[in-house]
Amino acid sequence: MALLPSGLAYSQVKKDTATKEKKIEEVVMIGYGTQRKEAVTGSVATVKGDALREVPSANITQALQGRTAGVDISQTSSKPGATMQIRIRGARSLTGTNDPLIVLDGIPFVGSLGDISSNDIKSIDILKDASATAIYGSRGANGVILVTTNRGSKGQKPRFSYNSFTGVQTLFSRYPMMDGPKLAKLRADAGNVYALGTDETLDTNTDWQKLYYKPAMITSHDVGVSGGTDGGNYNVGLSYFKQDALIPIQNYERFSLRIGLDQQVGKSFKFGFTTNTNYTVSEGNGVSGAPTLGYSPLANPYNPDGSFKRTMSTASNIDQSWIYVRKTLEGLGDKYVDESKGFSSYNNIYGEVSLPITGLKYRLNVGLDYLTSNSGNYTGVGVFNVNAAAPSSAGKGNNQTYHWTLENLLTYDRTFGKHKINAVALYSAEGNRYISSYMSAKNVPADFFQYYNLGQSPQADISVKPEDQVYQQRGLLSYMGRAMYTYDNKYMITATLRADGASVLAPGNKWHTYPAISLGWNLANESFMQNVKFINQFKLRYGWGQTSNQAVAPYTTLGSLQVTPYNFGSSNTTGVYISSAPNAGLGWEYSKTNNFGVDFGLFNNRITGTVEYYRTKTEKVLAGTILPPSGGIGSITNNIGQIENKGWEVSLNGSIISNAEGFSWDAGINWYANRNQILALSSGTTRDEINNWFVGHNINAIYDYQNIGLWQQGDPYLNILEPGGNVGMIKVLYTGGYNADGTPVRAINASDRQIIDTAPDWQGGFNMRFSYKNFELSTVGAFQHGGVLISSIYGSSGYLNRLTGRGNNVDVDYWTADNPNVRYPKPGGMMSGDNPKYGSTLAYFDGSYLKLRTITLGYNVNKEFLDDLKLSSFRIYVTVTNPLVLFSPYHKESGMDPEPNSYGNQNQAVNSSLPYNSRQLIIGANNPSTRNYLMGINLSF
Repeated sequence: MALLPSGLAYSQVKKDTATKEKKIEEVVMIGYGTQRKEAVTGSVATVKGDALREVPSANITQALQGRTAGVDISQTSSKPGATMQIRIRGARSLTGTNDPLIVLDGIPFVGSLGDISSNDIKSIDILKDASATAIYGSRGANGVILVTTNRGSKGQKPRFSYNSFTGVQTLFSRYPMMDGPKLAKLRADAGNVYALGTDETLDTNTDWQKLYYKPAMITSHDVGVSGGTDGGNYNVGLSYFKQDALIPIQNYERFSLRIGLDQQVGKSFKFGFTTNTNYTVSEGNGVSGAPTLGYSPLANPYNPDGSFKRTMSTASNIDQSWIYVRKTLEGLGDKYVDESKGFSSYNNIYGEVSLPITGLKYRLNVGLDYLTSNSGNYTGVGVFNVNAAAPSSAGKGNNQTYHWTLENLLTYDRTFGKHKINAVALYSAEGNRYISSYMSAKNVPADFFQYYNLGQSPQADISVKPEDQVYQQRGLLSYMGRAMYTYDNKYMITATLRADGASVLAPGNKWHTYPAISLGWNLANESFMQNVKFINQFKLRYGWGQTSNQAVAPYTTLGSLQVTPYNFGSSNTTGVYISSAPNAGLGWEYSKTNNFGVDFGLFNNRITGTVEYYRTKTEKVLAGTILPPSGGIGSITNNIGQIENKGWEVSLNGSIISNAEGFSWDAGINWYANRNQILALSSGTTRDEINNWFVGHNINAIYDYQNIGLWQQGDPYLNILEPGGNVGMIKVLYTGGYNADGTPVRAINASDRQIIDTAPDWQGGFNMRFSYKNFELSTVGAFQHGGVLISSIYGSSGYLNRLTGRGNNVDVDYWTADNPNVRYPKPGGMMSGDNPKYGSTLAYFDGSYLKLRTITLGYNVNKEFLDDLKLSSFRIYVTVTNPLVLFSPYHKESGMDPEPNSYGNQNQAVNSSLPYNSRQLIIGANNPSTRNYLMGINLSF
């Protein structure tokens, strides 16, 4: 049995270790070409398709979580079919996109990773530093994700495959709401401000979540065939995916077709195409569990005959609610519909010809993409409304995206003895056209019309708003040159120069040219390292480069107009006003990156890893600036300020145990820490409180009071700092001065708010795989230390922690005279609006956690049995997702998943004065997280 390398004797190491001539020959995609991993000088991380398929999921982004250092992947929503947020080495732009560029089989991809089937992926290569991403120019400012799909092989007989999984989704945990007795006690402790409503009784204890959530099915089927002839290859696949939600009448369905073909014609010409087409249906996205969470458990939802009431009255009959339960929603029929149907087709055609000069090729890439989506909603008379006669309403929207790319590539690739040269020249053009419209109506004549014929509504009830009609065009022209030189597999240099011209920027500022250079030194190949037998690879890398970002919408440089109705004398008319000012000097937002890296392989490459340090400085950041109200114009987009991201990344992979008896243990871990901060803002200012931007702090900082506990009996400063306050209320940090006698000089006010950085100290992921003969067990996990987790369920914006007894309350341990040393304030104490004063501070938790994302147990059927069935492979597996969370203060408090499920402005009862912004990811009253139990098969013949 081979043990851990550290436990090997030198003689065993010498026996098991290959010589330095046995190099790592793995090939990685670097954009517009490939390169041996040993020769890569930029920061590139690779995840193979087989590793992604270890995590059965609808979206390969979920399978990427925790796999790569420096790549932070977070949920934006827990609804079926939702996309995820990807950040590569932090966020660089204040108001523009921070999403990385996705490149599918060589062509920029305008869809999301969720549009690509995991069964079709050969590998994903992530370009992280500017020296690697500069070849993609402004499109690669936030990193690049290169997706390579499977192709058939020349001369390969047809190979059929079937991959499928089916399972059930269950609640990871219930929302931690009070039951009936606890809510009754809370009301009493709050002074019985709210009495029982008409539909409430003290002996009622309704479990609203039980009436709303139930386990849901998830299923995936993928059929493919690949093969080839002497001159080409092909790959064709069909897939179907459906996911129901735990909440009623909500689901997501996707049908996909993919075709790939490569064909050699003669010795000099090659052509091919790839098409990826999807049709999706989303239903019930407008349904939310938030109202249900706030329902009083003291309320009885049933009529005497056992049917559900339509509405109920609670909390001294102040609150009137339409009753959301599964049966009432499922029984609506034609009275409610909310659906979106999407069609997308991504197409790449190429032709490649070998020119008479040895090593010289010309390639033409053409990308043609079309996306369309049609949405519709209808709410019948009285539905979701306490007024049974509330008018019906409907809306209908559609949008189309037309995207094309044209790339001309000239490549020269030659080896001369110890010299290897690869050079690429590019000229490309790209265009994008987006059209969107939406209209709505009220008093639809009949339920069966739904949203299909809004013209049947009274003309006065049909609304077509100008701001809901959008037409945009943008274009990009680019030139690029890259040269890579390697000498004797020891010394490498890559130099890139790219120029982009963007139509969205102002004349005189449309073009920007940026260089990049990276160097590599393979020390392990030097003669003085030949006697160091346990080192197989040791490479030093340095890269410097610049990238740019055109992170503004089309026509921003021209300003914008809005229309508004107004009275002119006795007649009504429509006026036009300037909503944002033009800026003829608007230019590029650009970043400069330094990257230092070390790649190593030890003990016959049984241990491999990478250590990197980077620093990225973004200048002339694009952002909207609020103008003084006296000017009559709301804002202007400017190039303002600077942002810095710097950090460390460590990746380590090892074959820990491998023996002839069939047992093996492979493991990988990655760790990274990114420090994001704003270095400068517009005109030398150090803070923008409206947007929560502060110099010296990260761009997702919170501006709020700092909770330091609760006011306790006998504290001498309560009446000074909080006039009219009460013992047991939230105590926040006071930053003012003190009188000579030690008393505070003033009460707490808005100037005492603090800047709170939310970013984690460090984070990462891990994976392990054990195999014994035909069995295999694998797990993937992630971890995070520090940072601020925002849970609006506990804060004031969600109205679920009011501590007054109006509506249900999160089950918290609150202050009483007999229970003073707790986190949550006295019920019925000093209020701000309908919440405890400083209640927003209760939303902040330590963001630390360690989480197992998946555990999979698989069995590969014996070859002898497969031969009898004429099968190539047959694998059966079971998987559980989200099985375990450890070391999470939030999970310990609530029992809930510590990962976000909403943007900051979603699922909130009040948004006007949030101390965090809409770009912030939070835990809100969105769909609950799930724990899934899946069974699947992988079959080929």
